[in-house]
Amino acid sequence: QVQLVESGGGLVQPGGSLRLSCAASGFTLNYYSIGWFRQAPGKEREGVSCISSSDGSTYYADSVKGRFTISRDNAKNTVYLQMNSLKPEDTAVYYCATRLVRYCSGYRSPQGYDFWGQGTQVTVSS
Repeated sequence: QVQLVESGGGLVQPGGSLRLSCAASGFTLNYYSIGWFRQAPGKEREGVSCISSSDGSTYYADSVKGRFTISRDNAKNTVYLQMNSLKPEDTAVYYCATRLVRYCSGYRSPQGYDFWGQGTQVTVSS
């Protein structure tokens, strides 16, 4: 049974950092690409980052480029999202997801993702 579990969210001041974790079970995470999404109140879910399994390439939305870093630890079957220089507009519920494909092309749309975690809340506020 494929399962994804996010953790690491919380309340942080503007300019602070958080590291989100996405632990996978029921499949070998490094065989497939993993996307991170977020959804703020009243807004659509948007893709913010993806890591491919084909060559380890990473991709970022313009809004987080240079501040967020996605990585994977194959031994722990876990993907991370390091978030630095956080802004109030980063406040959202963050999800990891997989389409069980190796590439990241088209990752920003939540359509086609079969498996999602339960989400973790990130709040950036002073």
